[in-house]
Amino acid sequence: MFTTTRRCAHRTLLLSKGVSKSNGTLATLAKGALSQNRTMASATQNHAAIVEVGQKHVTKGLGRLVEAVMTKGEGSYVTLGDGRTLLDFTCGIGVTNLGHCHPRVSKAAAEQCLNLVHGQCSIAFTAPYIQLIEKLLPVMPHPSLDSFFFWNSGSEAIEASIKMARTFTGRQNIISMQGAYHGRTYGAMAVTKSKTIYSEGFHPLMPGVYTAPFPYWHHFSLPSSTSSEELSKLCLNQLQLVLSQQSAPRDTAAILIEPVMGEGGYIPAPPEFLKGLRQICDEHGIMLIIDEVQSGFGRTGKMFAIEHSGVRPDIMTIAKGLANGFPLSGVISRKELTDKLKPGSMGGTYAGNAVACAAAVEVANVFKDENILDNVNARSKELFAALEALRSNPKVSSAILDVRGQGLMVAVEFASPKGPGAHDPFINKSVPEKLASKVAKRCQEKGMLILTTSVFEVIRFIPALNITKEDLAKGCQIFAEAVEEVVREG
Repeated sequence: MFTTTRRCAHRTLLLSKGVSKSNGTLATLAKGALSQNRTMASATQNHAAIVEVGQKHVTKGLGRLVEAVMTKGEGSYVTLGDGRTLLDFTCGIGVTNLGHCHPRVSKAAAEQCLNLVHGQCSIAFTAPYIQLIEKLLPVMPHPSLDSFFFWNSGSEAIEASIKMARTFTGRQNIISMQGAYHGRTYGAMAVTKSKTIYSEGFHPLMPGVYTAPFPYWHHFSLPSSTSSEELSKLCLNQLQLVLSQQSAPRDTAAILIEPVMGEGGYIPAPPEFLKGLRQICDEHGIMLIIDEVQSGFGRTGKMFAIEHSGVRPDIMTIAKGLANGFPLSGVISRKELTDKLKPGSMGGTYAGNAVACAAAVEVANVFKDENILDNVNARSKELFAALEALRSNPKVSSAILDVRGQGLMVAVEFASPKGPGAHDPFINKSVPEKLASKVAKRCQEKGMLILTTSVFEVIRFIPALNITKEDLAKGCQIFAEAVEEVVREG
């Protein structure tokens, strides 16, 4: 930046001193260049000032991937206030599934703003709320899911699902999975088991929560090649022990699970495990809550990740990609169950906001009109091919423990010289510390945003579902270069 600015200033100085005085056009160019320099400098200074205010006054409880101001998003790219344009493989953590500022979605929201912004759900229906239900009914993973409540965030949807499960069953206890992430509000925080950072210092948490293991090889100190059948049997047996030793079935309202574990490491739940959960729930009258907040809306190559197993949810939560950036979530169940709820037991000031619902209606239209799922499955094959090629590269193969995921919800797990603790059997002293974070930072330096996740060394890929073949290849190339460089540097 400094070199470019100095070069422009030198050119401007020569022109302004009268070089080629006979050419009035050059004089005009000189003024333009000087003005551009001043504008660039002013913008940089202004951006730095904004960042400084944010660092001073935004609560420290918020973390950030980059200390910058995001000023524009378009498709698979974001622009920062310091002038950088970056390929975005984060999608706002799986939210802008149709890319930033999809023109049809933005237009639908803008038009709704001119008619009705806030029509509170406890006062009357709004047309977008009802239209969204009509759009979602045909794509539900099971026809029994026919009763909808829209809220604002994934955490709120989880809390509503817990309220519903307790009401439907007359029981209190909730069983969630080791490594699960369901949110940071009080109830959702209690069922979140991915990292202690989300609940550290906030105890006591909501009571009546128990934990069962998720079929993830690293949790069991087993190699990544361990079959899903073996892992599922281990976990189902442990779940039966939880029901025998900690929370009796007659006290258990629900089992809560992400069909693809998100924050815990992007680990798909095997179909046999999900079917086993369904069988146990049916046997004991327990609600099966499927959390599709991150995995839903095409992220895994099907509209909802639970479709890969064919398992029926009793309650399903949705958010993130539902409205492509507008704050909206939902809780869906069977009318025969939700008819047990008393009017007024559900609600919220901004629940099912008309503008957010209008955006979500258009998201559903775009999914159909632009064949989004076809693109997800095509790009998924290319992404996995690129990552498997990297994994087989002898320069870095010893540093890569696993490549996994579904659709465009994909992760690479690296080895670590320390692991979460000294007893981790996969500790590899030859690889750099904090490898995932270093790779993510190097990707950023090369022009791409990408996120780490879990207590292990994992990087997650969350590109836009309509990403082009060219942009996906560009991102894969940046990632491969970053991994090679960081591993080589040690």
